[in-house]
Amino acid sequence: MDAPLFPLFADLNGRAVLVVGGGTVAARKVEALLDAGARPRVGAPRLVPALQALADAGRIDWLRGAFSPRWLDSGIWLVVAATDAAAVNRAVADAADARRLFVNVVDDARLSRFHVPAVVERGPLRIAISTGGAAPMVARHVRRRLETLFDSAWGQLTELIGRRRDGIRAHFTDLAARRRFFDHLLDGPVLDLLRRRRPAEAEAALQQAMADTPPAAAGSVVLVGAGAGNPDQLTLAALRALNQADVILHDRLVGAGVLRLARRDAERIAVGKSARGPSTSQEQIHALMLEHARAGRRVVRLKGGDAFVFGRGGEELQFLRAHGIAYEVIPGITAALACAAHAGIPLTHRDHAQQLRLVTAHCRDSLDTLDWPALAAPRQTLVFYMGVAALARIQARLLEAGLPAATPFALVENGSRSDQRVVSGTLRQLADSALRHDVRSPALLILGDVAALATDLHWFGAAPLPAADDAPSPSLPTPPTTLADAA
Repeated sequence: MDAPLFPLFADLNGRAVLVVGGGTVAARKVEALLDAGARPRVGAPRLVPALQALADAGRIDWLRGAFSPRWLDSGIWLVVAATDAAAVNRAVADAADARRLFVNVVDDARLSRFHVPAVVERGPLRIAISTGGAAPMVARHVRRRLETLFDSAWGQLTELIGRRRDGIRAHFTDLAARRRFFDHLLDGPVLDLLRRRRPAEAEAALQQAMADTPPAAAGSVVLVGAGAGNPDQLTLAALRALNQADVILHDRLVGAGVLRLARRDAERIAVGKSARGPSTSQEQIHALMLEHARAGRRVVRLKGGDAFVFGRGGEELQFLRAHGIAYEVIPGITAALACAAHAGIPLTHRDHAQQLRLVTAHCRDSLDTLDWPALAAPRQTLVFYMGVAALARIQARLLEAGLPAATPFALVENGSRSDQRVVSGTLRQLADSALRHDVRSPALLILGDVAALATDLHWFGAAPLPAADDAPSPSLPTPPTTLADAA
């Protein structure tokens, strides 16, 4: 996969931009460049009437004739190839590349070094949407959606804040305080007054907001559940916390897609735990929360799944309370719910399961403390977290406790993510099937009659993979280390 484009807004005011081509497409490009204050030079043997009129009015410079690489040698900042001749467009692109000039070749993403996005304009506020040239119609559709969300008042608000920018910066010298002011401002009456065409009152409300903004708040910590990894399933409260965070302490299994939704300038600190490889102790996590909160920062403790389901959220709140740090909790979709839903498995079903048990199996000691006869009871669903490395032991203990060997299971790897896999079978095939399909963490084990429904009800990703053909005996050895620990 190609690297993503770097988003960039270019200041072309008074700068020369070469447009090669004299047709209607070139005319549209020239119009946009003139709006940006650029000085277009249009190279073509002939011009359509709209371009000819601009040339006659002295608004563009016309380079009459066939394309010549020399056109790029006289102070050009940017190049657009907009002819209907592929060979000419390629020659323009090659000449621009040789001179390290950014070039856009209309309708040819492969030759382009920059792309012109779809734009929503509200005065100085400009929202640009790009697909990297892959699907312009998608960008146009997104633009139409955004047009309905941002009315003209947003442009007026941007202009108002721009006029007051120096005063705001002088009043709020601390960056964190300035952010709090803007949060306070944008939730206040200013935007509504602008919508009602009352600009003087809007400006007075902004001035009042500067006076009313509370003093710098003490630091705080928000425990945020990030869900199973699919960024689409973050709650609105979680998204808001990520956009207000100064520091984000995130677990190993929090996906990159979730972190990309956070404020760009927030400090990100990985504090994941792992049985194999680098790991951060719980005491170190506590110390980091305390250090940053006492420095007045808004800390987001970002956890996979839900902070209160095998996430040590309770321990962290106890620590924060003992040290007088303000906190709040934003729940997330725990892995049992997310993985089961994306595998098409109802965790309860009146024909199959009236009880649900969530079990952690991250170490041998935790397995030894479980009530295995109770886990082997009929008409219930078992969900094992962090159990990939212990599948053989889980299988053996359940069989010893009397759970039938024909009990269905489903292993959901990377549940809710684009690379989700599901392996299904029966308890007697469990560990062998995991080895056969090289199941790795993060993966969740679901046991019970409802697990069989994954075969018929799956809707997300590929169909479940079959279990191993040859079922192992109940007394299985511990799986080799090819199965990664999910801790």
